[in-house]
Amino acid sequence: MKTTNILVVGIGGQGVMTASEILSEAAISQGFEVKKTEVAGMSQRGGVVSSHVRFGPRVLSPEIAPGEAEILVGFEAAEAMRWCHYLRPKGVAMVNQLRLTPPIVSLGLFDYPDDPVAAIRARGVETHDFDAGAIARELGDLRLVNTIMLGAISDHLPFSAETLKNCIIARFRARKPAMAELNAKAFDLGKAAAKV
Repeated sequence: MKTTNILVVGIGGQGVMTASEILSEAAISQGFEVKKTEVAGMSQRGGVVSSHVRFGPRVLSPEIAPGEAEILVGFEAAEAMRWCHYLRPKGVAMVNQLRLTPPIVSLGLFDYPDDPVAAIRARGVETHDFDAGAIARELGDLRLVNTIMLGAISDHLPFSAETLKNCIIARFRARKPAMAELNAKAFDLGKAAAKV
């Protein structure tokens, strides 16, 4: 079995690092060796955040090379577009439609793309986009976006969606029991949104 490469990107405070931790925990629970690396650029101030998650029978390096990721999880549309060259030819981009203007755009140093999702599709990438924030708002908690995004990629992993879902539920049962059921619902809605 080969190594699975997942790149998770977004803006500080969106739960990028938490999502990659949960993915790693789920892979470890299935007996995979896991390597993970994270880059947080001024994440407390809305800076960009990326996390590379690699797992398989044996993983030597935590970094994903451009053109090697099976899955790109974009918590913010322009960040997904910026990193889409990391996907392999048959890779999948799962993109939250959220558009956040980073400080570099506010300062006039960079133009925000007109349609980041269309730009990803134009590269021939299988792209699934939906408004994870709207789903989270319906559930009453914006922090659920990362669980929604994990639900969205769950059918593209080399282990069952239930494995990932159970890992999320167990994590919340241990820390915030009241949130376990809400996260289970968020996971299911994310999984459904990715199929539309």
